[in-house]
Amino acid sequence: MSHTAHIPSHRKPRQRASKSALRAGVAGGFLSTIAVAGAAGPAQAEPVTQTIEMPTIASNFSTAAAASAQATQQLALDIEKQADQDAAAEKAAKDAKKAHAEAVRKDEAKKKAEAAEKKAKAEAEAKERAERASRSTERTTLSASTGSSGSSSSGSSASAPSSSSNVSGSAASIVAFAKAQVGDAYVSGGTGPNAWDCSGLVQAAYRTAGIDLPRVSQAQSTYGTQVSLDNLQPGDILYWGGAGSAYHVAIYVGGGQFVGAQNSSTGTVQRSMDYDRPTGAVRVL
Repeated sequence: MSHTAHIPSHRKPRQRASKSALRAGVAGGFLSTIAVAGAAGPAQAEPVTQTIEMPTIASNFSTAAAASAQATQQLALDIEKQADQDAAAEKAAKDAKKAHAEAVRKDEAKKKAEAAEKKAKAEAEAKERAERASRSTERTTLSASTGSSGSSSSGSSASAPSSSSNVSGSAASIVAFAKAQVGDAYVSGGTGPNAWDCSGLVQAAYRTAGIDLPRVSQAQSTYGTQVSLDNLQPGDILYWGGAGSAYHVAIYVGGGQFVGAQNSSTGTVQRSMDYDRPTGAVRVL
């Protein structure tokens, strides 16, 4: 028996290949981890530096964007303001043109109205002159006829009562004078020769017959004898209202008609008693 067979071996037993591979893998993995960690360290430092600089860039960009937006908004406001001003100016021009046209139209209308008024006034004056000339002729004729009537009455006084001839002559004179004033104007307080009020006309008509009546209608309505409206004679005084408180008077001219200075609208007119029925009448002659 060999001596070496009983001596224990000091060499380690051979490890299995799988265990060797595992240990190698672990070691390799550890070393790889260290390598990766080492490599990762420097790579992370650079992004930190870039992260610090980016807020400054973003802030500058935001400020520029805000300024641009504000400028754009101001430009839009300026454009809108200018548009409003242009519209206002255009409207003002149109209004001025319209006002001018209206002023021209009114001026032309005023001139036409003034021309028409002047023409009407001239025609009225011409007509009034013609009427005055006609009335003057009638009055001249009336005076002549009254004089001749007076002479005839004087000549026939022996054959007829003087009172009867005087009444007829006076009545004719009063009626003729009243009719000659038809067309004259009515003026309150008027006593002629071309404008009358109601009592002024009656007073003037009776004055042609030599009779001086009271001036106002109230007194004229009681000056004489009250007579019925069914028994009137030319020359009688008609009155409206109560006797002594009459507000209007006129002269009965025969044929159911009267002559009176009515009002400012109609002037002196001859009308039927049916137009405005009087209240009563007095006979002075």
